Amino acid sequence: MKKRFNILMSFRFQVAVAMVLMTVFVMGISSFLISEYSLKNQFEQLRGRLATMAQIVALMVDADTILRIPMDKSGIDTAQYKATEASLLKIRKIIPGISYIYLLKKTDKKDVLQFIVDLPPAENNPDELPPANPGNAYDASRFPKLVEGFSRPTADDKLATDEWGVFLSGYAPVRDSDGRAVAVLGMDIAAKDIYILQNEVRKRAAMLLAFGIIISLILGVIISGRVAKPLGELVKGIRHISSGDMDYKVRVRGAAEIAELGWSFNRMSKRLAVAKRTLLNYFYRVVQSLIRALEAKDAYTKGHSDRVAGYSEKIGEVMGMPKERLELLREAALLHDIGKLGIQEIILNKKSRLTSAERKDIEKHPVIGAEILESVSPDKEMLAVVRGHHEHYDGSGYPDGLKGDDIDILAAIVSVADSYDAMTSHRAYRANLSDAEALDQLKKNSGTQFNPEIVDAFLRIMKVK
Repeated sequence: MKKRFNILMSFRFQVAVAMVLMTVFVMGISSFLISEYSLKNQFEQLRGRLATMAQIVALMVDADTILRIPMDKSGIDTAQYKATEASLLKIRKIIPGISYIYLLKKTDKKDVLQFIVDLPPAENNPDELPPANPGNAYDASRFPKLVEGFSRPTADDKLATDEWGVFLSGYAPVRDSDGRAVAVLGMDIAAKDIYILQNEVRKRAAMLLAFGIIISLILGVIISGRVAKPLGELVKGIRHISSGDMDYKVRVRGAAEIAELGWSFNRMSKRLAVAKRTLLNYFYRVVQSLIRALEAKDAYTKGHSDRVAGYSEKIGEVMGMPKERLELLREAALLHDIGKLGIQEIILNKKSRLTSAERKDIEKHPVIGAEILESVSPDKEMLAVVRGHHEHYDGSGYPDGLKGDDIDILAAIVSVADSYDAMTSHRAYRANLSDAEALDQLKKNSGTQFNPEIVDAFLRIMKVK
C-alpha cells in the first residue's frame, strides 16, 4: 500500500497525469477545430449554391415587366405584379427550402431600397409579418451583401437576423436588355437549425477552452509549486553552502524525486561540513604547532597560547557559556597570536625594550592574524577574537579602537587572559609581576582597559575578593 502511495505521489506520475489531461484537452480542441472547419466548409458550399440559385431565378425575371409595377400599394393589383408573383411562386415550389423571394430596387438614398415584389411566406404562420407592398422602404445597411447583389451573384457570409427571423440569403442582379442592373432578387432559406448548431458548437468550444484553461492553470500551479518551491529551497541551500555555511539543511518536501534530491543535498552538505571541519582542525593544529614553535624560541613566552586558552575557557565557564561557545573560545585563544608569524623574529625575540617603530610593527599582528584566518575560517567570531584581543573597553586599544559592547565578548575574555599571562610571565626587559600584583592591575584597569564583568569572573576563578 505504501509503495502504491509513493508511486501516486511521485513527480513522474503527476507529470504523466498532467500529460494525459493535456492530451485529452488537445484532442478536444482538435475535435472542435475539425467540427468548426467542417461546419464552415458546409456553410461556404451552401452560400455558393444559394448564390447560383439566385442567379438562375433572376434570369427568369423580366426586367421590363417589374419596372412597370407602380411603387405603391396599388401595384399589387396590377397584371405585371401578378405575373411576376406567379412566376416566382412556381419557382419556389420547384426549389424546396426557400422561405422568401423578393425583388428590390435602389432609391436616391444610400443603402435604402424599395420593395417591388415580396412573396408571402412559404408556410402559413400567424406570427409571420405580412408581405411588403411595392414601394415599401427597406434599410439594407445591415446587409452589405444585399447591396453587392446589384453587381454580381452573392450570398450572406453570416446568418442574417431581422424582423422576419434567422435566414441565410442569396442575391443576384436583375438586368434589362441593355445589361443594366435594375433590381436585385433575394432568396431566403430558414437557417434557425444552422444558427442553433453554430451557437451550440461555439458554446461547447468556449466551455472546453475554459475547462482546459482552468485545468491547465490548476495543474500548472500544483506541479510548479511542487517543483519550484523545493528547487528554490535547494538554490537557497546552494547559496548557504557557497558562502561557507556547511551546516545548512534544506527542508525536504515535494514529490518523491524532488525529496530524494533534497535528501541527497543534505547528505552532501553534511559530508562537506565534516570535510571542512577536518581540514580546519588540521589547519588549526598546524598553525598551533607553528605558534608553539615560535614561542619555544623564547623561554619567556613558551606555553603562552596554551595558558591563555586555559584561562579563557575557565572565564567562559564561570560566565555560563555553553559547551559549543567554550570550544570556540578555546580554539580562538590558541590562535590569538597567529599574526605574529608575520612579524620579524628579530623584533619578537628582542631582549631590550621595543622602539616606537618596532611597537607599531608588533601592533600589526592582530590584523595579520585575521587576514591569515579569513581565507580558511568561516567563523566571524573567531576572526573577531584574533583581530580584537588588544581592543580596550574605553576605546584606547588597537587596531580598530572599539569600545564597550562593540568589542566581541570572546575577544574581551582573551584580552583579560592574555594580559594576565603576560604580566605574570618574565621578560628579558622586565621582571614578571606576582599573581596578586597582576590581579591588582586587572582590578585597577577594570572599566578602562578591561570589561568589568570579565574581570569579576576572572577574580572569582582566582578566588580574589
